[in-house]
Amino acid sequence: MAQIKIFGYCDRLSVKPGDAMNFMVSADGTDRISAQLVRLIHGDEHPTGPGFVEREIQSTANREWPARKQYTQVGSFLRVADPQNRLALSESFTVYAYIQPTLPAFNVRQALVGRWSIDRNEGYCLGINPKGYLEFWMGDGTEVDYVGAEIPLVANVWYFVAASYDAQTRRVTLYQEGMLTRYNSLLSKVTPYDYRSHVTEPMRVKPRNQDAPFIVSGAQDWHELRGHFIGQCYCGKIDRHGVYAKALSREALDGIRSGRELPKDGLVAHWDTTKGYDARGIGDTVLDVGPHGLHSVGYNKPIRGQTGWNWNGREDCFRLAPEQYGGIEFHVDVMIDSNWEPTFAFTVPESLRSGVYAMRLRAGDGTGLAEEYVVFFVRAAQPKAKVAMLIPTASYLAYANEHLSFDAQIIQPMAGQPPIVAEIDVEMYKNQEFGLSTYDRFIDGKGVCFTSYRRPIVNMRPKHRMSSMGCTWQFPADLSIIGWLEAMAYDYEVLTDEDLHREGLAALAPYKCVLTGSHPEYFSEPMLDASEDYIESGGRLLYMGGNGFYWCVGFRDDQPWIMEVRKLDSGSRAWEAKPGEHYLQTTGEKSGLWKNRGRPPQKILGVGFTAEGFEESRPFRRMPDSYHRTVSWIMDGVEGEVFGDFGLARGGAAGVELDRYDLKLGTPPHTKILASSGGHSDNYILVVEDVVYMHPGFGGTQEPKVRADVTYYTAPNHGAVFSTGSIAWGSALPHNNFDNNVSRITKNVVDAFLKDGPLPGWGWIADEKQWR
Repeated sequence: MAQIKIFGYCDRLSVKPGDAMNFMVSADGTDRISAQLVRLIHGDEHPTGPGFVEREIQSTANREWPARKQYTQVGSFLRVADPQNRLALSESFTVYAYIQPTLPAFNVRQALVGRWSIDRNEGYCLGINPKGYLEFWMGDGTEVDYVGAEIPLVANVWYFVAASYDAQTRRVTLYQEGMLTRYNSLLSKVTPYDYRSHVTEPMRVKPRNQDAPFIVSGAQDWHELRGHFIGQCYCGKIDRHGVYAKALSREALDGIRSGRELPKDGLVAHWDTTKGYDARGIGDTVLDVGPHGLHSVGYNKPIRGQTGWNWNGREDCFRLAPEQYGGIEFHVDVMIDSNWEPTFAFTVPESLRSGVYAMRLRAGDGTGLAEEYVVFFVRAAQPKAKVAMLIPTASYLAYANEHLSFDAQIIQPMAGQPPIVAEIDVEMYKNQEFGLSTYDRFIDGKGVCFTSYRRPIVNMRPKHRMSSMGCTWQFPADLSIIGWLEAMAYDYEVLTDEDLHREGLAALAPYKCVLTGSHPEYFSEPMLDASEDYIESGGRLLYMGGNGFYWCVGFRDDQPWIMEVRKLDSGSRAWEAKPGEHYLQTTGEKSGLWKNRGRPPQKILGVGFTAEGFEESRPFRRMPDSYHRTVSWIMDGVEGEVFGDFGLARGGAAGVELDRYDLKLGTPPHTKILASSGGHSDNYILVVEDVVYMHPGFGGTQEPKVRADVTYYTAPNHGAVFSTGSIAWGSALPHNNFDNNVSRITKNVVDAFLKDGPLPGWGWIADEKQWR
């Protein structure tokens, strides 16, 4: 019997009662799946906690559905809309482009620009052969003829390349010239390489074009199971490119290469990749400034806002010098949107209360049972509860299907143990069709800056354990906070980062008290503004994690399922954006750390990222401030000086990633430090953005900044912020069936935050001459 595998996703993460959703499922080894709507309560199967808890919900979707294996287009490219077949050229023509290949000798053919059918051997294409040489080929459906350059392309060097076909002489001239400046390429002029190649050869065949589209970074192929798709995708950048319906001379190509005005005679299309920028960035459409307006549209988010062949290093943003930012970056292994066909539709019942839900999918039985959870979040149609949990979906996207856990050189020292790899991790690692996270690199070494939820995300599932840490992470860890809200019988609702980004303060304003997730690391500017405004206007926030409000990200209004981040030259990062490429294509703003844009998390949360280490977690010890008459109520019912010496995340409430109080980074001066952790091992290292000079002593056994601080401060209009300073805090809540001192402290705060009027201890402190 064949092994059954099922994977799925939905087209919306955040919905309200009455909203329609589509569920996309791919099934291998079966043609039927069963669906069951479930409410998710707890997602960590750790033996010291309550285990996995779900509740089945009656729904019209609860039934068997036909399913099939669905296929995914991997690789980014541009597709040209050409309804008049103006690019179906068979007489004399020229194709040209500026290119910067990142993996020329890839052992597979890479198509640059052309109208080529791989399965039919028809058309024409300028590309790179498996050995890394520029090559032009044409086919008539029976034969294919090739012309290759004399010298191989060098990775990360800009070139101007072209192929000119003269139908009368049936000869092709292949043109290759290096375009090195002081800034735009990996190598400089002092490297004694010759990048030029000019070859003229006769061709035996004439190109025949039928239904293949004109593609930049790829060519059309066909398979009997999946139909047409795009193969032979390219790794690297392509800048301005075009097509003439005539054979251009070497002199004419020299003129185009040097940036002079384009000859008008014979021009079919010229895609000016520098056009379309505005203050809000640039989209996926590449404008043809030629006579026919044959614009192209990107698939799988070709990366824009990238330096081009003529970047001079003086301007660092496309908003300042768009004419130098024509580079579009393509990758053979990128996948943003699976674009599967819907398997079934579902309308959220009007009676469904706000919470965390999933469509549980199953196929087979016994030892052959396959199971999948497609997670989504239901908001209230009209907010009524006083408590809300802000689900950090932006951070879920950042880590979606991350492969970093397989890099033992990084993870093993951080975790203090080899990664424990589960079967589902292996499935994700070997399957390009699931896409990558922003913690991964493409096969050519470039960093992943776009991520999306319109694909299966195997680590955004209940019960998933991060292989590098041996504990839950992100979504399944946040279910411990959901489980606590349920156990404490609070009337609560949920909303997501997507809602906060779109609606701003209006999304938070109905709630008296808002709890974050355990790791709200990725924040857009509208999200950050709304959070600050909520607190200032009297809102009360419980920051339930660590390393929050850290990276600046962007979303487009027309593509809310896609998030962009650029990892810059500071912060704990898996890759680093190249010089000149620090600004978001999505919004036009600088990415990187919020700290480096003048908004460190301490200014809002009272604490900010200070250390990480995936080894043992530690307990907290009460600090003198916790006995102050204005905040002592927070510790009511807590015995002794030490608390949180337990938890589902490595045995303590202070661990995984830690935040600290720091007046120099904007912690409000009246903030109270209620407790701090200590005794962390040297697997916990001070964050790199705080290291100015390298020297020994940055580990947990020597560096006093390696700690988690629990803090509390009051804000105007009876607002307040309580911060736990630790990712592991939420995973300590379920210990002993939610009856423990970490749970008691959290409940003390929530109960106080739900009351109207001044908070306990609020008043004029005469000896300090301020309100507390």
